[in-house]
Amino acid sequence: MFRHPAVIRITHWVNALCLLVLLMSGLQIFNAHPALYWGKVSTFDHPLLSMTSTDDDPPKGVTTLLGHSLDTTGWLGSSPGADGEPADRGFPSWLTLPSDQDLTGGRSWHLFFAWAFVLNGALYLLYGLLSGQLRFRVVPQRDQVRHFAASVWEHVTLRFPQGDEAKRYNVIQKLTYAIVLFVLLPMQVLAGLAMSPAMDAAFPFLLTLFDGRQSARTVHFVVAALLVLFVVVHVALVVLSGFWNNMRGMLTGWFVIERKVEPASADRAGDRA
Repeated sequence: MFRHPAVIRITHWVNALCLLVLLMSGLQIFNAHPALYWGKVSTFDHPLLSMTSTDDDPPKGVTTLLGHSLDTTGWLGSSPGADGEPADRGFPSWLTLPSDQDLTGGRSWHLFFAWAFVLNGALYLLYGLLSGQLRFRVVPQRDQVRHFAASVWEHVTLRFPQGDEAKRYNVIQKLTYAIVLFVLLPMQVLAGLAMSPAMDAAFPFLLTLFDGRQSARTVHFVVAALLVLFVVVHVALVVLSGFWNNMRGMLTGWFVIERKVEPASADRAGDRA
């Protein structure tokens, strides 16, 4: 069946590129001050999260979350730089864009792809509303809601829909996409805008909404982590439910529906009848 129109496919891959660049450039920006706080000011003595390095030789990386510290040498706080020597930085160079410590470069990448992401998202929503694709992808039908628990169990046991059931997204998929589209992404955009002094001057409610710029920065970081989790689970399910079929669908639009195999006992009962 033809499942994904061209606009859906194009915006999907543009989103994937934008999210990757936004994540890596965002970690570069975070590295300029690898700590998170809550409120209007930075409470340096009581960060919610911090990534630091010790004065030892060689230095050790220490990540502190809600007062609990963990040795994260080589990954967070202290990791090899371009010369192979330990460098004091929050996230390692292979996770940031640019790879060197470059706040200006990170901001340039981040702002450009942030606007590309917003415009691409607006195109997706507009097309989805006008074509009915948005309803098809994020609004659960009544029978799906009634079988919510069964759908959860199917996901847990990795039993994927077949036959007519595979022609539509299941209730878990729809609710997840709805949360990402209408909760996480708007929250991420607003939190990002709240960190801009120019935007705060133009829209003072942003700081009130997040209880301060530091809170907005923390929300931005947490939502980014949730989006990464979503992408990881999404990719894992794509692989487990049929990688080549799913990739073909998102590249060409065509998705192969496998015929549902009935249990053998049901076939025998039908023969006796």
